[in-house]
Amino acid sequence: MKNTIPKMKQTWRWYGPNDPVSLEDIKQAGATGIVNALHQIPNGEIWSVSEIIKRKEIIDNSGLSWDVVESLPVHENIKTKSGNFSELIDNYKKSMSNLASCGIKVICYNFMPVLDWTRTNLNMKFKDGSHALEFNYNALRAFDLFILKREKANKDYTKYEIENSRNYFNSLSKKEKDEIRDNIIKGLPGSEEGYSLDSFKEILKTYDNIDSNQLKKNLVYFLKSIISHAKSIGVLMCIHPDDPPFSLLGLPRVVSNKEDYEYIFEQVPIENNGITFCTGSLGVISENNLGEIFDRFSNRVHFIHLRSTKRDNKGNFYEANHLEGDVDMYKIISKIINEQKRRFLNQLIQGASKKGHYMFHLVEEELNNISPDLINLYGVMMSINDLVYWIMPDQTTMMMAQAGQNIAGREELDPDTDPPTIKARGIT
Repeated sequence: MKNTIPKMKQTWRWYGPNDPVSLEDIKQAGATGIVNALHQIPNGEIWSVSEIIKRKEIIDNSGLSWDVVESLPVHENIKTKSGNFSELIDNYKKSMSNLASCGIKVICYNFMPVLDWTRTNLNMKFKDGSHALEFNYNALRAFDLFILKREKANKDYTKYEIENSRNYFNSLSKKEKDEIRDNIIKGLPGSEEGYSLDSFKEILKTYDNIDSNQLKKNLVYFLKSIISHAKSIGVLMCIHPDDPPFSLLGLPRVVSNKEDYEYIFEQVPIENNGITFCTGSLGVISENNLGEIFDRFSNRVHFIHLRSTKRDNKGNFYEANHLEGDVDMYKIISKIINEQKRRFLNQLIQGASKKGHYMFHLVEEELNNISPDLINLYGVMMSINDLVYWIMPDQTTMMMAQAGQNIAGREELDPDTDPPTIKARGIT
């Protein structure tokens, strides 16, 4: 049986009909799927089925498929848990439902305050004539201190950093200063909001009393409000890490490292609560061990951004070629492939457990491709599953079969005892 193991699907972010990169261009680049969003709909408003279908038809008619939403934006009132945040969460859930009803069930989002991803230069030029995005910390500090003139900004930087930023700012032309301002506050491609300097100052003030601990609590409140609903409609939610994964302009960050993920998943353990594994964003700080993070949360990786960045020891970085940045791309992709195999084997085990059918003739070739030893192990696993079913009470077995529930890798608990007791345990 060919192509049984789930494969990574190459998708491309397309910004809609006004994107200078056409869907035909994307097909020629080798992608088969599209990552898209309805940027024309203001944050907080419901994505209607009619608008989703209109965009989906454009993508379908090109021979591609709309596979992932990036992003379904989270309104600032939800992040700050203020104003009409409850109504906005209800709107968000309705948009999730509408997307699911149209067959779009992977949703990427972020919980970054005010700004989406941030870069200071959109046209960093290399010797070969190519261009890339750059984050220059001196430029960010110069904007904060001398263009925005944010209150308390001086407290966030050392005297050395302030002096360096002053010299950098004084070396810029008016055009260069305007470009830095616009790159930061007017919204990069895919960002959902743009600001004037005055409106930007005002919205920053809404976070005066919100530190990282409070923002984490607000994120958990949001997740507890939507993830059970996501599970009920078959949607996978994929939170994108902070980009960059450190505080900017006095704003807190809450999705920047392994510890942040552990907190989020301890609070909301349902696996529909997943991550966008973005190697570029997480790789910006050396403390993030990407292989370790992937191994720890591989079952929650529902969407992947394979990007590489090149950093220095001053907080600066730029988008690098895949094999030339700080990300060990070979190691990461090897781990992803192993995770694909694990999910494939898990599907086989659970499928046989649920249906009670032996499938050697269907899976032998794929198992041999992974390891010839797996055929024998597969037979042992299926026998154990038969035994597990045999020892379970008939009533429980019948109820599970009627519900289409599997037991492989899971425990069946009796909730009526205190504490709950295990009725039967599937293999892991």
